[in-house]
Amino acid sequence: MRTAHSVDAVRNAERELMARLPEGALMKRAAAGLATACAGLLKDLLGRVYGARVVLLVGSGDNGGDALYAGARLARRGAGVRVVPLAPGRTHPGGLAALLAAGGRVAEDPFEVLATADLVLDGITGIGGHGGLRPDALPVVRAARGGGAMVVAVDLPSGVEADSGEVTGEAVRADATVTFGTYKPGLLIDPGHERAGALRLVDIGLGPYLPSVPELEALQHADVARLLPVPVGESDKYRRGVVGVVAGSARYPGAAVLAVSGALRGGAGAVRYVGPGGEAVLARFPETLVHEGPPSGAGRVQAWAVGPGLGDGSWAAAAVADVLAADVPVLVDADGLRLLAERTVRERTAPTLLTPHAGEAAALLGVDREEVEAGRLAAVRELAARYGATVLLKGSTTLVAEPASGSASGSASGSASEPGAAPPVRVNPTGTPWLATAGSGDVLSGLAGSLLAAGLPARDAASAAAYLHGLSARLASRGAPVAADDVAAWLPEAWRNVVG
Repeated sequence: MRTAHSVDAVRNAERELMARLPEGALMKRAAAGLATACAGLLKDLLGRVYGARVVLLVGSGDNGGDALYAGARLARRGAGVRVVPLAPGRTHPGGLAALLAAGGRVAEDPFEVLATADLVLDGITGIGGHGGLRPDALPVVRAARGGGAMVVAVDLPSGVEADSGEVTGEAVRADATVTFGTYKPGLLIDPGHERAGALRLVDIGLGPYLPSVPELEALQHADVARLLPVPVGESDKYRRGVVGVVAGSARYPGAAVLAVSGALRGGAGAVRYVGPGGEAVLARFPETLVHEGPPSGAGRVQAWAVGPGLGDGSWAAAAVADVLAADVPVLVDADGLRLLAERTVRERTAPTLLTPHAGEAAALLGVDREEVEAGRLAAVRELAARYGATVLLKGSTTLVAEPASGSASGSASGSASEPGAAPPVRVNPTGTPWLATAGSGDVLSGLAGSLLAAGLPARDAASAAAYLHGLSARLASRGAPVAADDVAAWLPEAWRNVVG
């Protein structure tokens, strides 16, 4: 599992560790890891370090010091290293002295050296920086990208907010980021994530001094494998869980089919479908248990997934209300999100999982879509707190948040967070841009609903579903366009890939 910690947590851990180390030792430790990573990248790029042309873009802080000490190490290995100071007179003195002693030089013409560089190190601002790049940094950053060099960010791309991934001005767009001690939330959440490139973590010994509960966590194969339901010899379809799906309409019958397709591949033993799309569902999936409605009359279920393609008519509104009155976990998606009331969700005693995209989240919060997309972490946390529900915010980086323990709905996750505190937000690492296709969210709804019915807590069901969904799309796509039906069809292969 990848974990990310806040700037305050990192700063506190650094202070505690530095108190136990000789002066300057922690920076040199970070620089050694940075130089090793850069040497590896140069070998991949050129087959060598000797003779490589390296340019350091250096600001006034410790981030610049890390770059300078790393540059000195590369210079001692034969690289031609030039530094472009962006805060002359305030450049880290020890780092600059080390670089010059190793044979590095201050660039006379920044644009000349950037035009021929093989690798550019972004050491302009670090995790303490706020706002976009300053105007004086923009020309050299643009020249670095325009010259075709590999751009490597030191700890965090300059211009990206470390705690949120927000970009409020212009920011460095790196090919790789070498970060120290722990991941920072802004490296894992868009728009910061897509500016960070490939991530490399350098262990500098902060681990024992960081909080045990991080700000953010990203599951990996082994973590998801531990969550997925596994039937035993005495299992039957009812013991494995039954998921109810309320989806589709005369206008959108395909939403019913796609939601059921995800549900059938999500680990529950049976799927009950309620809605106007029964004929289309049975034609595709004859194993489905179909009922015309209302949902409460369909038979016993262990969880409901409601909303995809329902429309906003009276039948849809009544169906959503009926489902939310049930004393079982409920997933609400798409049209269902427009038909629920905040008070209704907060008063539920069983878990509720809301799965909006940015536009739906904006409507629920009463803000512009652009605000949600720019501040995804703040938005998902606010939604979880306001509705007392687990929230899966779909998008280029999908986030899963849960309210603080003791909130009304959706809080039974078994997390190890402090009493009264919300557990870490989870960020999904799988997926492909090709997943942004009509109907893919319907598949995700059915899949997550099925995992709820199989017994997973809402936070785990959402996280595992997002992981499998993204992995399935990646396997189905392999660089080519995919349809939602392809994503559903590849879910068994994604499941096998995870459990190994």
